[in-house]
Amino acid sequence: MSVALRNAQRAVPVRRAPLRRAVCALRAALGASRFDVGLVCAGNGLMRRLNSAYRQRSEPTDVLSFPFHQVAAGELPRPRCRDEYNLGDIFLGVEYIHQQCRATGEDFESVLVVTAAHGLCHLLGYQHNTKREWQQMYQKEVEILEDLNRLTGASLRPLTTGLF
Repeated sequence: MSVALRNAQRAVPVRRAPLRRAVCALRAALGASRFDVGLVCAGNGLMRRLNSAYRQRSEPTDVLSFPFHQVAAGELPRPRCRDEYNLGDIFLGVEYIHQQCRATGEDFESVLVVTAAHGLCHLLGYQHNTKREWQQMYQKEVEILEDLNRLTGASLRPLTTGLF
């Protein structure tokens, strides 16, 4: 299945091919290779509008995930037909992420991949509203990023260390 990637912003150059490859590998690490994923690279304006509409927060953010299926954390969807082999859409706030990376000195490309991993976990029902949920999601992010690290030689870690 595919990862459909669209760059809907012009503020920050995005290397789409490496990002698409990373998301494909992360999707495989989640056992969800059979499912399509939409990935939109968005600027602050679009992220602010989406965040306001869906989370009542009138500010840009790093990632918003819109699952196609409602599943419990870690469960794969059970599609009934070909059109349902879709995990959903992830909007990456690349302008926001880039600004944060410039402020902290972190590598933009690495943070983009880690943020996409976070978004993928949300598509599969992981949340972080409570300490227990956060611990479960954090552990899944560690697991899939370690799989990606083995493939690429990178040393990516989740960004949400110490959330609770």
